[in-house]
Amino acid sequence: MDAARQPIRVLVGPDPIDTSSLVNEVGRPDSGATVLFLGTVRDHSSARSGVTHLEYEVYAELVEPKIREIVEDAAARWSILGAAVEHRSGTVSLGEASVAVAVSSAHRDDAFAAARFIIDELKTRAPIWKKEHWPGGSEWSAGS
Repeated sequence: MDAARQPIRVLVGPDPIDTSSLVNEVGRPDSGATVLFLGTVRDHSSARSGVTHLEYEVYAELVEPKIREIVEDAAARWSILGAAVEHRSGTVSLGEASVAVAVSSAHRDDAFAAARFIIDELKTRAPIWKKEHWPGGSEWSAGS
């Protein structure tokens, strides 16, 4: 994918993620596949049960450029037609989406592979930190 010709959008902020909007944004007449990945807040982590919400802190000046770089890396590896990534900052409640990755491509293999690459790389390369909250306490998540 030539990033100058193909749409890439990245947004990090406190507002809820509109998944329908993301899917519509990357959809094109020449795409045969659209993959949407949602990361949602669950009531437990590997270390604790009873999680009530998450809190995300981001390095505001660097986070969107870093995620854009990740999407451009995916575009260089797979034939994708469009990509949109949104990540929440601040407080995210149980059941809400904290991150969404939408990718369109002519074929499903490229869409799935690119979406997986984007979320996996985002989790390791983007300057985003996660704090888990539960009744009576909170803790920064390992790897944050």
